Amino acid sequence: MTHAVIAATGLFTPEQSISNAELVGAYNAWAERWNAEHAGQIAEGDVAALTPSSEAFIEKASGIKSRFVLDKAGVLDPERMAPNIPERSNDELSIMAEMAVKAARQAIEAWGKPVSEIGAVLCAASNMPRPYPALAVEIQQALGIEGFGFDMNVACSSATFGIKTAADFIAGGSVKAVLMVNPEVCSAHLNFKDRDSHFIFGDVATAVIVESSDTAGPGGWDILGTRLKTVFSNNIRNNFGFLNNAAPEGIGAPDKLFIQQGRKVFKDVVPMVSDMIVDHAGDLGLDPTELKRLWLHQANINMNSMIGRKVLGRDPTEAENVIILDDYANTSSAGSIIAFHLHNDGFVAGETGLICSFGAGYSAGTVFVRKR
Repeated sequence: MTHAVIAATGLFTPEQSISNAELVGAYNAWAERWNAEHAGQIAEGDVAALTPSSEAFIEKASGIKSRFVLDKAGVLDPERMAPNIPERSNDELSIMAEMAVKAARQAIEAWGKPVSEIGAVLCAASNMPRPYPALAVEIQQALGIEGFGFDMNVACSSATFGIKTAADFIAGGSVKAVLMVNPEVCSAHLNFKDRDSHFIFGDVATAVIVESSDTAGPGGWDILGTRLKTVFSNNIRNNFGFLNNAAPEGIGAPDKLFIQQGRKVFKDVVPMVSDMIVDHAGDLGLDPTELKRLWLHQANINMNSMIGRKVLGRDPTEAENVIILDDYANTSSAGSIIAFHLHNDGFVAGETGLICSFGAGYSAGTVFVRKR
């Protein structure tokens, strides 16, 4: 019976990285300047003084130690506090397409087959550079792939939703192979002037080739089952969009960048995702406590640790519950794919693992895989 296989993956990592110490230094310099400029209002009690950030606070709250970014200088400039990514002409490959193409080429090389066998390109990410033309179609053209492509956005869950979509295309006979890419320039939607979130995100791109079992060669991963879930919540939100032009008084407001109520997110998402994983495993006839490895969304080490304990029924080892956010930070949809790409070794045929993502929406996706 035809089913979908994860045949290859790819990863593009920017050359520049920012340590917690560097990020804290930039934020504290900006906050000190802001406090000085508003000293009168602070003294009168009209506004609260900004609290300095610290490396200890960041690591305890998130487990993050550094993050890769496209532009380090702009983020660390107290006068700017945002990456400097110049706009490109319409005749140039866009920055997000360029990132995706680099990750895709690595996946295609590992796959070892011509792009003519790919019938669709899905670009699944938390932010797109424009409404149209679709970024997926730009990537499709750059790689010389025929067929079709389209963009999809389910925030941090976009990659698992993309794998599910690719697997459904294959099961339905539409195509024999799908390229699914996740370019994430998270530094561009992060408010580096917000102490509670300025450390969260990094930039990266990942790629996954999902192929029909009819054409797949040896190796790879059988997709045993996929499941998606969404529950509406305002606890993670970004109000940037084309309608801002119709209400210019709101342009530049904090809600036009990433905002979240972290404690509420933790309280809501951990049990939702844990229960979803256990229920899905049961429906597939799998014992979740026997999963060899979890490749979870890389949002917060405390969330991942708690989900790992609930799923495995014990404290997971580092090898069982992969953490890469210490080096990469939260990379939105790409996080679970980075974890899978970098740490899928040591499996023998028949052993199982889980790719899982969760985030704004709320949204969550589970993809159980078995080593071929």
